[in-house]
Amino acid sequence: MAAESCHSRSLSWLVKSCIPADPARHIAVPVPVPVPVPAVGTTQPPPPPSSAPIYALPDDLLLECLARVPRASLPPLPAVCRRFAALLSSSAFLHVRRVHAQFQPSLLAVSVSDHGTVAQTLLQFNTSTPTVDVAALPLPQTLLHCSGAAFAHARAVVLGREVFLIGRGATLCVDALTGAARACAPTLFPRKKFAAAAVGDRIYVAGGSARTAAVEEYVPEADAWRVVAEAPRRRYGCAGAGAGGVFYVAGGVAVSGEGARTLEAHVCAGSVDALHVASGSWARPRALPGGGCVVGACGVGEHLYVVASHAVELSFWRWCGGVGRGGEGRGWGGWVALEAPSMPRGSVGLGMAVRVAMAGLGTERVAAVVSAAAVRGHNSGAGALEGIVLLYEIASGKWSRVPDLPPGFRRAAYAGVEC
Repeated sequence: MAAESCHSRSLSWLVKSCIPADPARHIAVPVPVPVPVPAVGTTQPPPPPSSAPIYALPDDLLLECLARVPRASLPPLPAVCRRFAALLSSSAFLHVRRVHAQFQPSLLAVSVSDHGTVAQTLLQFNTSTPTVDVAALPLPQTLLHCSGAAFAHARAVVLGREVFLIGRGATLCVDALTGAARACAPTLFPRKKFAAAAVGDRIYVAGGSARTAAVEEYVPEADAWRVVAEAPRRRYGCAGAGAGGVFYVAGGVAVSGEGARTLEAHVCAGSVDALHVASGSWARPRALPGGGCVVGACGVGEHLYVVASHAVELSFWRWCGGVGRGGEGRGWGGWVALEAPSMPRGSVGLGMAVRVAMAGLGTERVAAVVSAAAVRGHNSGAGALEGIVLLYEIASGKWSRVPDLPPGFRRAAYAGVEC
């Protein structure tokens, strides 16, 4: 537990946390310091007053120090004292850190194994070559319920600096900067391979269950879920996105009781349902031009971005996410074909199951993590692919390939964060 106050040793610890611990470079060498002996008959001057503790520094000066700490050294700082914890969780800390250009758009990948082992990968994108940082999240096993099975197909949703990891009957909230985690209320209905996204300051989930068509809304202040609508279709394996005040539920297969008709399943795979959260009304389904199955979706600003699979190739589309007159979405936007993702030759073909996890990185980029594997029972000549990371620059309309994810992130949850 954090202490009530800090002392001068805290400042020394803070400075040391910014310096890499390299024994080859930092070797402590004792140096004798001579102590002067006062002459006989002279009065020894009083000792100088001790330096003021770090706790006495004003908030603005202390924030300037904390904002310069590397992200890798931030997790232990809230435990130094309660004042550190309060300042690190404040909006002023984010403002100062942003002023000093300490934030970079990043792709966060969180993978939880069946045994509760958590791995975190952070891809940071700047003007130079993207870097990959792999680290373990310090999540207590009590938060993981001693098993990661609940988070095997989790969805990651970002609200501000917090990443909500939503699993099957369990929810975690992780601070993207400090790594502090807490357990949150689970969804009202257990879901798997569902759609989840943030719209404004709320989180919405839909699909992933044959028992209910309910759309749930999460209110962070109350740490509670509530049903706000009924989805027009019960989708499984769908993708979620939020843009322009709209919650999108894209792709997947139709599930209803003992099964769904073939026609309904086809309509689900190539269409998008849109819920205007302010009015609670659904727009008519938006089918992709030319068919295809939606395999990934994300929102950036007012737009929805979708990746579709067409058996032997991928396509990329943008839909305007603004709300039309009357809030019903009539007469607004339309599908715009964009440059297709630059996949390696022969990586997508017949008999291949393609999965694309997408996340917006700020307002300028879209990240797509592509995985492809042969469907059971098919003899595909293409080899399995896992963790290919592609980056789309919205301004130039071009895709590029960046470093792949390390092995072991096949079922990871992805989110775009600032770190």
